[in-house]
Amino acid sequence: MLKKIPSILSPILVKILMEMGHGDELVISDANFPAERIGQRVVRADGHTVPELLKAILELFPLDKYSGYQYALMEVVKGDDVEPVIWNEYSEIIQQEHPDAQVKYMERFDFYKQSEGAFAVLITGETALYGNIIIKKGVI
Repeated sequence: MLKKIPSILSPILVKILMEMGHGDELVISDANFPAERIGQRVVRADGHTVPELLKAILELFPLDKYSGYQYALMEVVKGDDVEPVIWNEYSEIIQQEHPDAQVKYMERFDFYKQSEGAFAVLITGETALYGNIIIKKGVI
């Protein structure tokens, strides 16, 4: 164990976060996300939710203030009667560490395409629909 690293973050995930460079993206996905098909590197965090992992990651991870957006969410598919209330929780967590962070909403297949280029995909046990988020790494 190390001091000041949240225990929810696995050694493999911490290694990936450290290997990422400025502008690299991390997908933190819900349990329904096709991570193994899309991701270059896939890390599992079954049994954990996106909000608890996002909060822990942001203790170590600077967001990219030089980008037009610091995080991205998947838009609700037209005709889908879902209101992703979990987005409010994401916003609150992000605003605590990065009050000026901007969100980008992406159509489902554009989100998947963006995810293909991400440095890694962290698949969680999150069951909230539209619970996926992409965060873009900045500099310290």
